Amino acid sequence: MEKQSAVIEHKSYARVGLLGNPSDVYFGNTISFSLGNFWASVRLEPSVDLVIVPHPSHDLVQFNSISHLVNRLQSEGYYGGVRLLMAIVKIFHNYCKENNITLHDGNFTLSYDTNIPRQTGLSGSSAIVSAALSCLLDFYKVRHLIKVEVRPNLVLNAEKELGIVAGLQDRVAQVYGGVVYMDFGKNHMDKLGHGIYTPMDVDLLPPLYLIYAENPSDSGKVHSTVRQRWLEGDELIRSTMEEVANIAVEGRKALLEKDYNKLAALMNHNFDLRRRMFGDDALGTMNIEMVEIARRLGAASKFTGSGGAVVVFCPDGPSQVKQLEDACHNAGFTFQPIKVMPSFLNEIDLQILGSK
Repeated sequence: MEKQSAVIEHKSYARVGLLGNPSDVYFGNTISFSLGNFWASVRLEPSVDLVIVPHPSHDLVQFNSISHLVNRLQSEGYYGGVRLLMAIVKIFHNYCKENNITLHDGNFTLSYDTNIPRQTGLSGSSAIVSAALSCLLDFYKVRHLIKVEVRPNLVLNAEKELGIVAGLQDRVAQVYGGVVYMDFGKNHMDKLGHGIYTPMDVDLLPPLYLIYAENPSDSGKVHSTVRQRWLEGDELIRSTMEEVANIAVEGRKALLEKDYNKLAALMNHNFDLRRRMFGDDALGTMNIEMVEIARRLGAASKFTGSGGAVVVFCPDGPSQVKQLEDACHNAGFTFQPIKVMPSFLNEIDLQILGSK
């Protein structure tokens, strides 16, 4: 075996579900993109033993008092990133074993850092897992042996291992980077085990903005009864979810034609449909206010994920942006221009993309 000595580092970015969410868990269609404003980075260093390093603040186990511990758990929960790293190592190892991919015997030390705000529906957990998977692919030199289309499934499986409820959309955006149109039609999902993912030109997007709350409510409860009702064949949920999926189909056409008035209408409609299905109690007052603050000024807005942050398009340009920035500041929300990351698939990835 050749000696492994180089340190490997990968970044994975937050993501914005632009249109079609949450239909990804329901055989729908979505358009998502990679958000350059926030990221998680994972560092892999060859070592004698296999070590997962706790993050000094996200995996805190030492406190200055009992009230410090309790306050911390109430605001941050019990979970940091160590469990995510351990889960992806296990899922990666098992996948390679099942697919007769030989891994060398070298060990490594994994550590991580992240600046993705918690519970903002920007996919902080999957960014850590996605960056770690990239490190493992390179450390074991098996990037060419694991299809790009399959990698989001590995990321999702690591999170499912921990009881995290989620769909493929976020992980696809984080594996591919850039803007991706995703078709999760039941036929593809049943036959291939994954959707059909089509990268789009990032220059098709108009300037977009992000609103988020520094102290958001938990994003997980949004999925509550809708999933169960869908599984039970509830007609309202089934038909509305189809409408949501179709918004991504129409949105792709609107983007390709640079029809931004249409895009604005679709963004607003997407949120209205979500609201119809989930109800205001599940969405939360603060989340609804973030959407409404933009709408009152004539901007289009919707959740980036399941609440906690909102993506906004200002069709009237800079003066509208300035008004919105002031309104967000007065309401105590953070407002910033969105930076879209281009695709970060490398040469090896592009060579195997879509291969049988």
